[in-house]
Amino acid sequence: MKVWLKKILWLFAGLGIVFIAFYLSIYWGAFGKIPSKEELKNLKQSVATEIVDDQGSLLGKVYIYDRQAVSFSEFPPHLVNALIATEDSRFYDHDGIDAKSLLRVFFKTILLSDKSSGGGSTLTLQLAKNLYGREAYPVFSIVINKLKESIVAQRIEDLYSKEEIIELYLNTVPFPDNTYGVESAAFKFFNTKTKNLTVAQSATLIGSLKANHSYNPRLFPERSQLRRDVVLKQMNKYNYLSTKKTNQLIAQKIKLDYQYFSPNQGVAGYFRAKVRQQTEQIIQKHKLKQANGELYNILTDGLRIETTLNKPMQLVAERAMKKHMSRLQSQFEKGYGKNAPWLRNKTAFNWALQQLPYYKKLKSQNLSLTEIKDSLNRKQKVKVFDWKEPTVKNLSILDSIEHYSKFLNLGFVALEPNTGEIKSYLGGIDYTYFKYDHVSQSKRQVGSLFKPIVYTAAIENGLAPCHYYNPSAVTYTDMKNWTPKNASKKDKEPEHINYSLERALSESINTIAVKVLQEVGIEKTIEQAKKMGIQQELPKVPSIALGVTDVKLLDMARVYSTFVNDGMAPEPVFIKTIKNKRGEIIWSQEQQNKSNKKEAAFSNFTRQVMLSFMQSTVNKGTARRLRTTYRLNNAIAGKTGTTQNNKDAWFAAITPKLVCLTWVGNDNAKINFSSTAIGQGANAALPMFAEFYSALSKIKEFDAITQARFEPISKEVKKAIECDDEKKDGLLKRIFGKNKDEKTFHEDKQKKKKGIFSWFKKN
Repeated sequence: MKVWLKKILWLFAGLGIVFIAFYLSIYWGAFGKIPSKEELKNLKQSVATEIVDDQGSLLGKVYIYDRQAVSFSEFPPHLVNALIATEDSRFYDHDGIDAKSLLRVFFKTILLSDKSSGGGSTLTLQLAKNLYGREAYPVFSIVINKLKESIVAQRIEDLYSKEEIIELYLNTVPFPDNTYGVESAAFKFFNTKTKNLTVAQSATLIGSLKANHSYNPRLFPERSQLRRDVVLKQMNKYNYLSTKKTNQLIAQKIKLDYQYFSPNQGVAGYFRAKVRQQTEQIIQKHKLKQANGELYNILTDGLRIETTLNKPMQLVAERAMKKHMSRLQSQFEKGYGKNAPWLRNKTAFNWALQQLPYYKKLKSQNLSLTEIKDSLNRKQKVKVFDWKEPTVKNLSILDSIEHYSKFLNLGFVALEPNTGEIKSYLGGIDYTYFKYDHVSQSKRQVGSLFKPIVYTAAIENGLAPCHYYNPSAVTYTDMKNWTPKNASKKDKEPEHINYSLERALSESINTIAVKVLQEVGIEKTIEQAKKMGIQQELPKVPSIALGVTDVKLLDMARVYSTFVNDGMAPEPVFIKTIKNKRGEIIWSQEQQNKSNKKEAAFSNFTRQVMLSFMQSTVNKGTARRLRTTYRLNNAIAGKTGTTQNNKDAWFAAITPKLVCLTWVGNDNAKINFSSTAIGQGANAALPMFAEFYSALSKIKEFDAITQARFEPISKEVKKAIECDDEKKDGLLKRIFGKNKDEKTFHEDKQKKKKGIFSWFKKN
C-alpha cells in the first residue's frame, strides 16, 4: 500500500510541477505577451463617434466597434443586479478567480476530454477576454487562454475597484447586432440611455450576453424572452427582485424600439457622410491631438460631433422628397412611354455602359462589344432600389444599368441665411443606392437661377428698377448671330410693348435677361456673382445670363442667402463643435467665425428691390403654384430654373429664416425630361419645397420659421419700384420707330463704345 501511495503522490507532484511549469511559461509570455499592470492602468477601448443634431439627438455613429462608454453612476441598480445574479453571483466575494471552476476546466477538459464541462468564468475573467480576445493554439487552446485570462484578471482586480470592473465590463461586452457596451445596446434596442433602462429591458440585454446571436431580441424575440425570464428568476433567487414583481415582469412581452445606425442607412445619410469628411479634414488641418500626442481618430476615439442639422426638419424633408420624387418618377417614365432612352441599346444606355470601370477594363482587352455584353449579361440576385420598397431581383450588370438609369435624382438643402447653418440636407434620393452628393459634389447648369445675379449687378450699377425692355428676340451679329429665345411666345410680342424688370424676372424672360447683361456688362456680372458666393471661374460669354454654366447647389444657396442676410454670402456650416469623450471641446465653429469678417455684396437698396422682384415671382410669376396649387400664404420669394433641353430643374426659395435650394435631374448625361411641362423648375423642383414647407408649417415648433415675415421695404425702394408691369411706346415712337432696329441692339451699343470714326470705317 505504501508503494502505491508513493506512486500516487509522485504522480500528483509530477502533475503539479508540470502545471506550475506550464503556468509559468504562460506567465512569462511563451504563448503570447500578457499585458502588464502599467498597460492595464491605461486601458484604451475603441469607442464610436456620435453625430448629433442641433438639439443633441443622435443622428448616427462612426465606428469600428459600436461602443459608447458610460460611468458606473449611470448604471441603474437593477442592471448591475441582473448582471451579478446571472453571470457571477459571488462577484463581491472573490479576487477575480474562481479556483473551483479553473480546476474543473483543467481536469475535465484535459484528463477526461469533456468539451462540455463549461467555463464558469467570473466577470473579471470575462472582462479580460473582452479586452484582449482569445488566440487559437494547436493544443490545450482553452486551457492556455483561461490561464492567460486568470493572470490578467488578477492584475485587473489589483488595479481596479469592483465598481470600476463592472463599469469596464458593461462598456466592453459584446451585445447583439455588432454592438459593444451597454450604452450602445440601450440606444439600439430600446432608443434610450442606460440610466433610463427598465428592469425588463436590463434583463433582456443581460440575458443576450450568454449568446448574443441566439438571444438577439430583434431576430429571435421568443427565445430572447425566455432567456430574459431566466435572468429575472435569477434576480429573484438572489433577493434582488420580489416574487410578485418577477411574475409581473415575466408576464410582459419584450417591446423593442430599434435604432439602426449604419453609414449607409438611417436619417441624413448624405449629411453624415459630409460631416465625417469635414471632421477628418478639421482634425488634420488643426492638428487636434490627444494627451498622448496622437491625432484624434474619428473611428475609435469616441468623439461627439455636434452638428447644425435639425433632425425633425430633416425627417420632414425626407418624407417630402419621397412623396414628390416617387410621383415625379412616374410622370417622367410615362412621358417617354415605350421609347425611353435608358432602355437596352439606346443612346443613354450605351453611354452609361461605357462609363463602367469594368466595361473599360474589358475594352482594354480588345474584346468586341458583343463579347463585352455577353460577360456583363450574367445574372445574379441583387437588392435594388425601388420607390415602393427595395426588392431582390435576378439581374445582370446590363439589367442594372437599365434599371438605375431611369431614376431621377435630387439635391436639396435648407440653411439659415444669417448663420449659414445647414438645417436639412438631401444629397440624393437614397444614400444606400446613390452615393453621389448633389448638394456638395455635383455641378449642374443652373439655368434661370442665374438671372437674379444679372439683375442684381444691373441695379447695383445704376439701372433703374423701373427700366423697361421689349421681350422680342434679338440677333447679336457680333456673337455669331446668336438669337436667344424665350420658352414661351414672349419673344413675339409687338415691338411697342415693353416689360418692367420685375415682370421680366418674375416671368423669367430670356431675351430681357440677355439685354440686361449687355447693359451692365459681363465683367461686372461675374464680379457680382463671386461676391454673392459663386467660388468657381465663370465663362465670359453672353449666354451666362441664361445660366449655361455649371455650379454647385451649395454655392447657389449662398447666392440666394444674400437677399435675406444684409447682402452677405454665408459660409455653409455643418459642424458646431467637436468634443472628445470626456466632453471637452477640442474645436468649435464659433472660434473660426471670429476671424471671418464678411462684406456686403451689394447695397441694401439693391437687396430690397431684388427681394421684392422675387416675391412677385411667387405671387404672380413662374412660381405662382406655391400660392395657387399648394395654398402657401407664408412670406416666400423665389426663382425657378430650367436648363437647355430640359436637363435640369431648379427652384430657389427664400423665406425670412430659411433659404431652400432644390435641383432635380438625371445623372445620365444623355437623359433629359421629355417635355418642358414635366421638366420645368415649377413642376420638377418647386413641389419639393412646397411639400416640405407645407408640412413644416403644420408643426408648431417651427412657427418661428414659417410664420416669420419679410421686413417692410424702405420708402425709397417703394417709390423706385412703383411702376406698371407693362408699358407701351408713345405714338410718335411707334410711328417713327426706335433709334435703330432693336435687332441690331448689341452691335449698336458696341459702335457707341468704339466711337464715331470706327463706326464710319465699318460702314
